[in-house]
Amino acid sequence: VQLQASGGGLVQAGGSSRLSCAASGRILFINEMGWYRQAPGKQRELVADIISDGRTNYADSVKGRFTISRDIAKNTVYLQMNSLKPEDTAVYYCQAEVASLVLSELNTYWGQGTQVTVSS
Repeated sequence: VQLQASGGGLVQAGGSSRLSCAASGRILFINEMGWYRQAPGKQRELVADIISDGRTNYADSVKGRFTISRDIAKNTVYLQMNSLKPEDTAVYYCQAEVASLVLSELNTYWGQGTQVTVSS
């Protein structure tokens, strides 16, 4: 299973950006997909995730500004980021909990990070 993230880049404070992450491979079932971020000198933290039944979770710091969504047919998760702040600057990582045709139990996979920089 591979996760390919795209989006991000340099954004001005107050602006918007959208991240996408597509899962590919011999996928049997995706239980959960999410986004984490890691700022310099800080631990990686959950930004938002979406469960197979549609339930979503958000970090308090992004509630009301970020929206996570998914396209089940495309095995893709999106993160719409609005009202961006300089403190949102980080490397954003896509994550998924997947049961594959090779490994039927759920395993966690990570995509490559994508940099989001918010200038003040």
